[in-house]
Amino acid sequence: MAIGGLISNRNFGSFIGSGNICRGEQAILLHRGERSAVAVVHRNMFYRKLWSQTTNGFVSGYSYGPFPRTTIPLGENTLKPMSLSPNGRQLSSAMSLNHYEKYQSVYAQQRSRGSFGCYSFSSTLPGGWLQPGDKDGTGKNRTCAYYKSEEYDITEAKVESLPAADGTNEAVLVEGDIQEVGPWWQNFPKRWVIVLLCFAAFLLCNMDRVNMSIAILPMSKEFNWNSATVGLIQSSFFWGYLLTQILGGIWADKIGGKLVLGFGVVWWSVATILTPIAARIGLPFLLTMRAFMGIGEGVAMPAMNNLLSKWIPVSERSRSLALVYSGMYLGSVTGLAFSPALIHKFGWPSVFYSFGSLGSIWFALWIRKAYSSPKEDPELSKEEKKLILGGGVSKEPVKVIPWRLILSKAPVWALIISHFCHNWGTFILLTWMPTYYNQVLKFNLTESGLLCVLPWLTMAAFANIGGWIADTLVSRGLSITAVRKIMQSIGFLGPAFFLTQLSHVRTPALAVLCMACSQGSDAFSQSGLYSNHQDIGPRYAGVLLGLSNTAGVLAGVFGTAATGYILQRGSWDDVFKVSVALYIIGTLVWNLFSTGERVLD
Repeated sequence: MAIGGLISNRNFGSFIGSGNICRGEQAILLHRGERSAVAVVHRNMFYRKLWSQTTNGFVSGYSYGPFPRTTIPLGENTLKPMSLSPNGRQLSSAMSLNHYEKYQSVYAQQRSRGSFGCYSFSSTLPGGWLQPGDKDGTGKNRTCAYYKSEEYDITEAKVESLPAADGTNEAVLVEGDIQEVGPWWQNFPKRWVIVLLCFAAFLLCNMDRVNMSIAILPMSKEFNWNSATVGLIQSSFFWGYLLTQILGGIWADKIGGKLVLGFGVVWWSVATILTPIAARIGLPFLLTMRAFMGIGEGVAMPAMNNLLSKWIPVSERSRSLALVYSGMYLGSVTGLAFSPALIHKFGWPSVFYSFGSLGSIWFALWIRKAYSSPKEDPELSKEEKKLILGGGVSKEPVKVIPWRLILSKAPVWALIISHFCHNWGTFILLTWMPTYYNQVLKFNLTESGLLCVLPWLTMAAFANIGGWIADTLVSRGLSITAVRKIMQSIGFLGPAFFLTQLSHVRTPALAVLCMACSQGSDAFSQSGLYSNHQDIGPRYAGVLLGLSNTAGVLAGVFGTAATGYILQRGSWDDVFKVSVALYIIGTLVWNLFSTGERVLD
């Protein structure tokens, strides 16, 4: 708790955060149970400040007047010994408020929870009695006290009279349930620190993934690769990526998401840095290194899902996941934006060296700030821990994965099938969009770089919008099942609708608008099926995401290949019709079999 009190004849009180006492004044911290108090002594005037606590601060009001002429005894039953550090930076003690409560009736102010009072005294009487002083001029001095208090009960200290410059003494009393106030970075919720670190990890994940799509052009010229070799190199990433989807979920659920995600980032960062070396050694080494990179990135999503299932309450689940996944989209934007400039100035190896080295910075922060669960974080406040763990969900790592139970649940299969249907259309849009822009809309992608990043920017924006909408609906009482079905229906039917409109538009601008709207509505899936793993089985969230994302990756691989086959014998309308059909199938399966209730304990 760090609150400062500033008192004068014109400004009777204001709260500021600090840990110091300025101008040589002294302060006494009082504590009883859950209520804390601080006394600062200086002048002869009685001030009273009533305040009410809100979510983001304090609403304050002030009143003042002469203190009633009454003596208040302060004895052993009133004061417990206190401690005051020599430099004034940290104050701690315990003080009973028995007499404060007993003599509250000496003035007419109604006692309310969380009050700020200033009581003035002129002298100390024998035996520990304090006598109130006369009201006198208040226009001379200003007292400023900053203090920091903690809940200690230290027992061998002495309470002293604190004289002011004019020989009078004044006591300022703060009592009530006062929340910790300090610099915003110290009071920032720890659960959102985890979310932001996961966001940064996913940003790096896609930066390191998409850099090959840019660097492959100068690399193919240098090593004389044909189109078949280029396709083999691009697909080798998915060999490792598929391998660790389920394994990453098992590891995260058993040993904790912190270790697994940390391992993944370090692994794929090292593989990224070693890519230029492997390419110069030979093609087999490059294919192996790309597969290794896929191994590292394959554990990222299951580990992240495990972490957020333990750290994020259900009322914040959608927006937290949306923010993390938007890191992937913005990572693609960042990679596509910076890779050409780096290649042009420093050569294609610089992309892998620079992007890969960023992982070390992230890992240093991750080791210091992240924990696999709230129970492991020693710095987590009691209030935030209560908020996170209030749902009563078991946060302990699992020892055995109940595969038979998991695979027997219809909502699990709804997740797997819907993830496949969703990713078929998503991967086609993102993989084949440059070709569509070039062949159908006749755009020169070299001169229209914005169109390459437009889908990622649109998805990043609408993913967060959808997350806030979903959490708002949950907080207003709509069932989680209804929210998940609504958001995923938008994620399916929105892209289906806009893809059907592409055959009717006549201008490139409208075509681009339809594509952007299709991908924007697709991003609502982050608050639908991507949030549902934590709803139906929070203890097995990593395994569940590994299962469904394996289906999603297979959809991307098969869908991308099938699109090329369709275009050889048909048209883009046929490609879009297949995607629309799968979107409709996914909508039906999702609304019939999915649920927002927990089905796995």
